[in-house]
Amino acid sequence: MKAVKKKAVFLDRDGTINVEVGYLSDPEELELIPGAARAVARLNDAGFVVVVVTNQAGVARGYFTEEDVVAVNRRLVEVLQPEGARIDGIYYCPHHPEFGDETYRKDCECRKPNTGMVRQAVDNFNIEVSRSYVVGDHVGDVLLGVNAGARSIHVLTGHGADERQKLIERGINTVHLAQDLADAVEYILARNTEES
Repeated sequence: MKAVKKKAVFLDRDGTINVEVGYLSDPEELELIPGAARAVARLNDAGFVVVVVTNQAGVARGYFTEEDVVAVNRRLVEVLQPEGARIDGIYYCPHHPEFGDETYRKDCECRKPNTGMVRQAVDNFNIEVSRSYVVGDHVGDVLLGVNAGARSIHVLTGHGADERQKLIERGINTVHLAQDLADAVEYILARNTEES
């Protein structure tokens, strides 16, 4: 018997779940955006797989190490727990096409808006992408949703307001716009109710 495919929400990290500080490397500097933990908990309660997909080119640029990225991700999981919020998987891309040594300077499949991180999560969690969402504050997050065949939601937190103009200039104006993650989750849960 074939396992039923799951719905997921793929979340950008910096500027979507936690406050954007620019190349976050210190776990102690991680601060949640108000309402983000509750929003993640609501997705958990509704049965969505919650996955973080984050570009961390600060590694390629030499600003911090992969160990620093892992430490910040661990801290993110910790600060969400008091609200009953759970991240099911975290994937990050340390690469950049123009910076770093031969280990990190590459035009890889995992760097958003390429779909490598989503494909990994799909395999690991048996996700049906067409019933899933990508939420983030960058053009790359929106295009990740488009490229993967998921539904994109653009949040105005982090770099969202500046990035919104870039989306308009590219003619990408059919994407749902949300004030923040909590607002995005309201939309997702309303759609989920309509479709069940």
